[in-house]
Amino acid sequence: MTNQVTIDVSVPPSGTGCASCEAAGGWWLHLRRCAACGTIGCCDSSPAQHASAHAEATGHNVIQSFEPGEEWFWDYTKDDFASGPSLAAPHEHPADQPTPGPAGRVPTNWQSLLH
Repeated sequence: MTNQVTIDVSVPPSGTGCASCEAAGGWWLHLRRCAACGTIGCCDSSPAQHASAHAEATGHNVIQSFEPGEEWFWDYTKDDFASGPSLAAPHEHPADQPTPGPAGRVPTNWQSLLH
């Protein structure tokens, strides 16, 4: 897949949690938002690493943190922080959503399961 920087400021996030973890009944540590299509995926410290898997599969190489108070972008191609425009709201998962999350699916030994 050819990687190129694509950012679509009009597309909203796909939801409030990692779409793939939600479908599989999994959990995440932190959330990342694809700047091209809005897909929410889990970070590389999370067990499933869905955000980087999405980037690899689609060529959508720029993500933004979907954590409250974080506005940074990451470019997987450059393996470095990047800058980007303000994306469509919302810009973070709901404040009452726990980290790690989602509530009720995080195992008690979650810290030992991180990458």
